[in-house]
Amino acid sequence: MTPHQKDVPTRFSRDMSVTAAEWDRALRGGVGAHDLQVAGPGRALVQLLEGGRLLLQWHDLPPLQIALMRMARLRVDFAFDEVDAVRRSAFMQHFDRFTQRGGG
Repeated sequence: MTPHQKDVPTRFSRDMSVTAAEWDRALRGGVGAHDLQVAGPGRALVQLLEGGRLLLQWHDLPPLQIALMRMARLRVDFAFDEVDAVRRSAFMQHFDRFTQRGGG
């Protein structure tokens, strides 16, 4: 799934090249004005402003190694509940813009 697709499924996973500390910072900004509740290590609940919620769960993956470069990785599971397709898409477009790394 790319950030520009409009059909965001209710449940999906991503492998993200971030450390846990980078994820924590990105998560807090990526949810914008929505209410973020960190429910413990590797788990957060986002209460969306117009109703519904997003459960996020994550865990470490082995580092990605390309030649001599090693990059930390996390597997992040997204699970929307009671959020229609239009609102899922709008949330993820903001989240993806906020968490995007590198040049474009």
